[in-house]
Amino acid sequence: MTIIFHILFLCDLCYNGTKAMINSDMNQEQNPLAVFEKEAPKVAKAFDQLIDALKETSGLDAKTKQLIYIGIKAALGDPKAIYYHVAMAKSLGATRDEVKDTILITLTVCGLNGVSTCLPIALKTYDES
Repeated sequence: MTIIFHILFLCDLCYNGTKAMINSDMNQEQNPLAVFEKEAPKVAKAFDQLIDALKETSGLDAKTKQLIYIGIKAALGDPKAIYYHVAMAKSLGATRDEVKDTILITLTVCGLNGVSTCLPIALKTYDES
């Protein structure tokens, strides 16, 4: 029982430390895509071509694609992606409730992780953009 407690305690420390580091990085406002483009220009160009091809598909409208992406990234606990894609979704007509519900749906997939790591940044970004 003591070993399990220590493992859970260490996991909590790692999680909180990583979360603080992400928040600190976001406050520095360094665009991760700019770093990607600088450090790996050929790969970044191929990635951009993939994104362009996905934008051209016609099965879903652009707003719905952004909401799905927000849900996936929230399920993965990726607040940096949420920060950027909530503003895009809003510019495409997504409402605050749509963004909120998209993240809340992740509760059934990954528990509180997506909600606790991504909902606050999503709502703040929505309100400020």
